[in-house]
Amino acid sequence: MHVLFGTIEACLFDLDGVLTDTAVIHAAAWKQAFDSLLAQRAGASGGGFRSFDAVRDYDEFVDGRPRDDGIRAFLASRGITLDEGSPDDPPAMATVHGVGRFKNDLFVARLAGEGIRAYPGSRRFLAAVRAEAIKCAVVSSSTNCAAVLTAAGIAGLFDVVVDGTTARRRHLAGKPAPDTYLAAARDLGVEPSRAAVFEDALAGVAAGRAGGFAWVVGVDRVDQGEALRAHGADVVVSDLAELLSA
Repeated sequence: MHVLFGTIEACLFDLDGVLTDTAVIHAAAWKQAFDSLLAQRAGASGGGFRSFDAVRDYDEFVDGRPRDDGIRAFLASRGITLDEGSPDDPPAMATVHGVGRFKNDLFVARLAGEGIRAYPGSRRFLAAVRAEAIKCAVVSSSTNCAAVLTAAGIAGLFDVVVDGTTARRRHLAGKPAPDTYLAAARDLGVEPSRAAVFEDALAGVAAGRAGGFAWVVGVDRVDQGEALRAHGADVVVSDLAELLSA
């Protein structure tokens, strides 16, 4: 068992890509939403468009971030600025809220049609952590966190959940700021220096490092180990089960 088990009192997990295989569904929904917008703008200007890359652009600009922040970051990389709009904007409207709603509708539809699962290695790791009486939290930017945890059959394994809805209600800055992770540690009654963060997103790893956590574990599902280390991961694994034999 990895040395971190002897030094920490809490494990704080990102959701998509760490515990469940929903990161690929998020990436596909983002691609459809962004490509629709980019194609519309290209058609209006009479030019071509460069589509959203579901690996590179997803990892760099939207993975781990609050939905609206991801939209702004990606569009800024293409020199595009949209009006913010309002939360009531329909999915077809070319505003930050409209694009966000379109993406979320696509994600929910894909979730219903394709289903989700918790990674077997993550289930094994969670079981080992719980057996050691280590506290557990989920820290996710997603507003669909509760539904995903329930669908994956792991909702009852966590003492605290801090998700996108929590962050909005408590006015917590999203990743790469450490605020959501620090809030989860406070809710668990554990100092960051006695807690570990588990993240697959570059923004999430940066948040864990900025928060002063004892361990930041990068979970490399898409061959970005070097980038995870560069953003602050202490150790990088391809699956959480690797930590059980380390």
